[in-house]
Amino acid sequence: MTTSYSPLSLTPERQDRIAVTITYLELTARTPLPPLSPPGQKMKLALMRAENPPVHFYRYLYDLVGAPYNWVSRRKIGDEELAAIIQDEDVYLYVLYAGGVPAGMAEIDARDRRVHELKFFGLTPDFTGRGLGRYFLANVIDLAWSHGPETLRLETCTLDHPAALPLYQRLGFSVIDRRSGYVERYNPENSPG
Repeated sequence: MTTSYSPLSLTPERQDRIAVTITYLELTARTPLPPLSPPGQKMKLALMRAENPPVHFYRYLYDLVGAPYNWVSRRKIGDEELAAIIQDEDVYLYVLYAGGVPAGMAEIDARDRRVHELKFFGLTPDFTGRGLGRYFLANVIDLAWSHGPETLRLETCTLDHPAALPLYQRLGFSVIDRRSGYVERYNPENSPG
């Protein structure tokens, strides 16, 4: 998921493109969230900010979380350009750890002081469906508001997990736009990193 209006192609679907509808959402006020305690898990959970993350670590998380959902935008940029984004002091990469291993990632772009964007959010395949999404997202939303924005935005699409849009709406996000078209199909061979 990325919240800058993604360029959609109107070219008909073909082997290297896939049909998608992107839903853009925003939250304009800090709302009471469900309890931020972990779900009934038997493993230890930790949410940590990855400060000044190395590009290889970011790519690892991005691929692990995003490959099942056709995340491609960050695959198309080189290491220097990616480092300039993810190592910016106003871009926050949070990693959810479960039992000591990465279970999810969230990236908050706070470079615009007024409008922060939840650029990427998701769980790794091994931890999807275990009740961690709501806990992780509620904590990430709270962290985003702690930086003082007026608005928090995100986007999701029909390629994301089917529970994503309902979860965002349950936690207070409202739909502000929808666009349909075609996006590049994920191809692991097209990564510059």
